[in-house]
Amino acid sequence: MAMKGVLRPGHIQLRVLDLEESVKFYGDVLGLVETGRDKQGRVYFKAWDERDHNSVILRQADMAGVDFFAFKVDGKAALDKFDADLRAYGLATERIAAGELLETGERVRFELPTGHKIELYAEKTDVGNGMPYLNPEAWTPAAEHGIAPLRMDHALLYGPDIEKAQAILVDVLGFYLVEHVLLEDGKTDLAIWLSCSTKAHDLAFVRHAEPGKLHHIAFQLESWEKVLRAADIMAMNKVTIDIGPTRHGITRGTTIYAFDPSGNRFETYSGGYSSYPDWKPITWTIDEVGRGIFYHDRKLNDAFLSVVT
Repeated sequence: MAMKGVLRPGHIQLRVLDLEESVKFYGDVLGLVETGRDKQGRVYFKAWDERDHNSVILRQADMAGVDFFAFKVDGKAALDKFDADLRAYGLATERIAAGELLETGERVRFELPTGHKIELYAEKTDVGNGMPYLNPEAWTPAAEHGIAPLRMDHALLYGPDIEKAQAILVDVLGFYLVEHVLLEDGKTDLAIWLSCSTKAHDLAFVRHAEPGKLHHIAFQLESWEKVLRAADIMAMNKVTIDIGPTRHGITRGTTIYAFDPSGNRFETYSGGYSSYPDWKPITWTIDEVGRGIFYHDRKLNDAFLSVVT
């Protein structure tokens, strides 16, 4: 699959209740690399194997949750075209000047019917992954610091009108539906998994009455063994675990869900299958959703369904 248009998830800005406690958590426990702090007081991180300057931005706030989620596109021309296409589709867009986020170019922001602010951008400073571009080693010491994910991988967002959000992402931005869960009527979606790449998902939604909610932000690990190592590190640091280690039926990934000190849920995730836009979407019925989400337990827990920020 040629990587054109929308390339991948790029960054998320999270609201946290105690900034310094969160900085310690994301740096020492999760094992992200701090890359800067700005005049607004925001703190920037990247996963060790990411090359762009930042993928996670933390902001002190009175309420936890997500401010915006962003995707990188393949150049200024693509950014301008998506801006025009979104406006032609009937959405209001905002151009945010380069430098408003550290080391990040101009951004185009719009709001989905689910209440989530989505951003597109084309430029971010390449700070590398700690290894040279010429004859690198296999990994760096940062790959063993904390949980040490490879990258910020995807997000699951909760809100209303998920079919309208799907239409925008598919019709305008070129995403495609990979899997979905149907409600009892056999027609309406409870949840959708969308991809802009060959991953099983880059963004997912669950139908929810309140708009703009975050269910989780996910970080990719290299293997099931790394997921188990993450569980050990969470136990050592008394991290509140929601569920796992376990496996998904949907996407087939292995996983742990846990909470940061502010109550934002995060996932440490590995595996999952490759997907392609010509494939027929996989459908799950509501009576099998427990097995779809948690393949081993075959049932959902109450916190997983109801706790969002």
